[in-house]
Amino acid sequence: MTFDPTRRRFITVAAAAAAAAPLALRSLPAQAADLPKLAPTDTSAKALAYTENGAAVKHPAHKAGSDCANCNFFKGAKGAAYGPCQLFPKNSVAAKGWCSAWAKKA
Repeated sequence: MTFDPTRRRFITVAAAAAAAAPLALRSLPAQAADLPKLAPTDTSAKALAYTENGAAVKHPAHKAGSDCANCNFFKGAKGAAYGPCQLFPKNSVAAKGWCSAWAKKA
């Protein structure tokens, strides 16, 4: 029984992909629990007027009812107190927080 070159190529590629899968999974972004909380004193947090309490914001761009939980950039689980944000990839932000880059979740 001989192998067709295309079949041999397919098996080789499939075996390489299966071997590489565990390595690819290790490089996934960190979970929110693994991320440190964003400090309001952080340089990037200050630049975007980040606060952990969106209800107390006195910023001209702030709209009543806007907070991180209903922002398009917030990627935390529904109901979680903290979660990852695309604007602060190395930190988690408060779901009740707010920053000047807030954009309504679609």
